[in-house]
Amino acid sequence: MEKVSIDDVQSRMGPADEKRLLGRALETTEMAINYYELAPGDSFGFGYHHHDDQEEVFYIEQGTATFETEDGEVSVGPNESIRFAPGEWQLGRNEGDGRVIALALGAPADSGDTEMVRACPACGQRTEQQIERTDDADALVTLCVDCGTETGRFD
Repeated sequence: MEKVSIDDVQSRMGPADEKRLLGRALETTEMAINYYELAPGDSFGFGYHHHDDQEEVFYIEQGTATFETEDGEVSVGPNESIRFAPGEWQLGRNEGDGRVIALALGAPADSGDTEMVRACPACGQRTEQQIERTDDADALVTLCVDCGTETGRFD
């Protein structure tokens, strides 16, 4: 048995105000468990993406998350969940004025290959992206694979 307090798990740098890897702290082997707090404008991921091998479920405890999906936008409110099968494109955001608090569950724990796209102003369209840490390690940036333009900065 393992037990942790969310407050004892360090938040990770990224597009969410708070992201805490509960699965890692609990030493889960078969599933990823992530705790999120999204401030207005924040998102769960760095861009519109899919996981080749991972099924993902989001449970919204507080606020409303808006998910961009292949079928259009879907709003998920308190005490609601949304599931994405492996390979389904998605990105959840907080488009409201209050905080979103959520859990994300993924199985298997290793998401496999993840493809992610973001709008690249230099290319004029959504392009494949890579994530890198800045030289001074104070932020993560997304970079267009085609032209190298920085498309996002997350600290």
